[in-house]
Amino acid sequence: MRKLRWLKTILSAGAMALAFAGTAFASDTANISSCTVNGGEIRITGTAQHTEDGVTDDGNYYLFDLMPYEGSIGGRTDYVASSGKTDSFTFTLPFDKIQDEDPLFARYVVAVNKGGVYEAVSNEAYVTNPEVTADYQEPFPEAQTKKGLNIELSMLDDAMSLGVKHTAVNISVREFLDPNGSMTYTYNGKTYHFNKSRVEEYDKTIRMFSNKGIIITGIILNGWNTANPELLYPGVKETGTSQYYMFNTATLEGFETCRAVMAFFAERYNGSNPNYGQVSNWIIGNEINNQAIWNYTGPMPLEQYVEIYERMFRVMYTSIRSENANARVYFSTDYNWVQPNGDTSYGARDLIDCFNNQIKKGGQIDWNLAYHPYPLNLQEPEFWLEDARVTDSVDSPVVNFKNLHVLTDYFTRPELLNSQGQVRHIILSEQGFTSQSPSRGNVEKEQAAAFAYAYFLVDSNPYIDSFILSRQVDNPYEAQQSMAFGLWTVNPSSQVIAGFDRKRIYPIFRVIDTNKAVEETEYLKSVIGISKWSDVIPDFRWGTNN
Repeated sequence: MRKLRWLKTILSAGAMALAFAGTAFASDTANISSCTVNGGEIRITGTAQHTEDGVTDDGNYYLFDLMPYEGSIGGRTDYVASSGKTDSFTFTLPFDKIQDEDPLFARYVVAVNKGGVYEAVSNEAYVTNPEVTADYQEPFPEAQTKKGLNIELSMLDDAMSLGVKHTAVNISVREFLDPNGSMTYTYNGKTYHFNKSRVEEYDKTIRMFSNKGIIITGIILNGWNTANPELLYPGVKETGTSQYYMFNTATLEGFETCRAVMAFFAERYNGSNPNYGQVSNWIIGNEINNQAIWNYTGPMPLEQYVEIYERMFRVMYTSIRSENANARVYFSTDYNWVQPNGDTSYGARDLIDCFNNQIKKGGQIDWNLAYHPYPLNLQEPEFWLEDARVTDSVDSPVVNFKNLHVLTDYFTRPELLNSQGQVRHIILSEQGFTSQSPSRGNVEKEQAAAFAYAYFLVDSNPYIDSFILSRQVDNPYEAQQSMAFGLWTVNPSSQVIAGFDRKRIYPIFRVIDTNKAVEETEYLKSVIGISKWSDVIPDFRWGTNN
């Protein structure tokens, strides 16, 4: 049940009400054009059309609120506001975030009453500006360069000596929620328990990164969780192969837990408390176009999957932006740009288009993209030698560093611009190049060349904010499979992941965003087969003679 049901508080903008019980109106159509928080109220405006056709209703419009776990009005009669029919309408609903968060998360729909049954006649609209309710209103922190790295906390000093400006932190929710946890968090009148020691570990990590001026991206992940089954989409079973699962907001319990957990993280790491640090970017899930492995929800067509994900994304988005007004919220995809859509795997381009269209139906918000443009073959670093699956066409099966402009060109299309008419933020949150080939052995020189080439491409592209290299130190399991992406080889005798030997990429990474970049990468041009970087880097920042 809702905590509040509002009284009728509606006035029409400049038209006389047609509020006569029993009046005949045709299949009315209403369009909600705006749904925003304005001071202490939620203001919903729109237009309507109605003509007589003998279908009798009572001559009024009624406003209903639907929570994310509700599919339709159904047999409900508890409307939150009403007015006589007019060509334009304005509903104003009192809102106090401290007393009740629910109205921020609802979607609103206009209905008519036909013989005691309420029938929706409008689109469904969400609040599109939750950021105005946030206590933390500081601007987004800007980094000096785009250079990022997945950092081992024990090697933070090394990362700082390299001039790292961006990093990513995986946040697996199942590690934090604990029914017996001693850390409590009250949200919307309910108390949630967290594992205090685990939270404090992340406090330390995020604080240390923040104190060094690093822009942090938090990746929110939902591993299989028997302790909190409400976090899992209804009916989903553990697959044994899926790494992560879709967050569930399709039930009351799932919705309440998801938004509370996300609000906890967003509030704790919004930057207001130096003891905790700041997460400025949030990615909801991982490579969601490959749901079989990274965001499992069950086999279904793309449109159905996106509808479920988009509704969940809005919950997380609202939770974040109502705690940190200028945080940026993303979803991520892999490099499979155009492919036949199956029932658990989809082309990134189709998913982006479908998501954008779905968002527009409920009101535009500032979603963004985190992209992973790995080489097509993860066991070889030379992305510039990729085959015909990587082309300059918008229909390219794969988009990675070889044809990265295809991605950013696509995002300049008018239909994909944000509500301010700007290109959405794009970050490259995970990618790397191996130093070990299964057929050739050591390819450290090629790894260094691939990184330099890729970074210069990103550096010259105005639509990409950051490039987070995976990783500082080789992951032992990945390295065994010829995916040795690190700047360092891994110490085989260490109990934790720690660096052993620096690779050739190391000094290149250190200077790549400095005025020494051209000089230090000179010897790598022959690896790629070029005489000048400007021959293959559009708008090369160091000039056409380099």
